[in-house]
Amino acid sequence: MNTRKWQKSSYSNLNGNCVELSNPRGLIRDSKDPDGPRLAVDVAAFLGAVKAGRFER
Repeated sequence: MNTRKWQKSSYSNLNGNCVELSNPRGLIRDSKDPDGPRLAVDVAAFLGAVKAGRFER
């Protein structure tokens, strides 16, 4: 059983296209595939890039 706490963005849309972040480990996963692969990131750098709009379409 996975006991790690995952947080989904409050901007996630209702069709399930979103990612979840595990803090403070800095792991990101696809919410549709919770047992799938995870991406390890520097949390501060990732959140800074999000706030700076680097992931906008």
